[in-house]
Amino acid sequence: MPLYNQEQIHALAARIKDVPVGMFTTSGDQNVLTCRPLPTQQIDNEGNLWFFTADDADFTADLQQHPDVNISFSNPKENLYLSVSGHACMLKDRAKARELWHPTVRGWFPGGLDDPHLALIRVRVQTAEYWDAGAGKMKQLLQLARSAISGRTPLQMGRHTTICL
Repeated sequence: MPLYNQEQIHALAARIKDVPVGMFTTSGDQNVLTCRPLPTQQIDNEGNLWFFTADDADFTADLQQHPDVNISFSNPKENLYLSVSGHACMLKDRAKARELWHPTVRGWFPGGLDDPHLALIRVRVQTAEYWDAGAGKMKQLLQLARSAISGRTPLQMGRHTTICL
């Protein structure tokens, strides 16, 4: 069994927890990127992201041919931005669906756990990048104003980190 860097997984999970919806990007046959909002259900201890989907959604056919995906998350109030890349797989896993199920999911799947189109997407995270500005908005505005007046590039206004799982 592979060893997972739990510290990095926890760092990623901590940043994602306050951003309930990710923009899930797939690639089609003509290499056209398409994106849609999907609520993240879980990031597990192995660094997999889990999403509910309908097996008859247009984009799920793309996953079989082009399983490499990107999910972006943003929390502008906290100046936090994440980009997660990984390998997606659509599954019909009743036990996992039951584990992740909550009443709000019923809005998309009126048949509940017995809905014939209920499926899960598991994304095995390969890399994640995040930009964490950290500084408050007033401090950022001050740095930008100083830069505009002085003509010098502003100091780095946060931290950029790459995680490889």
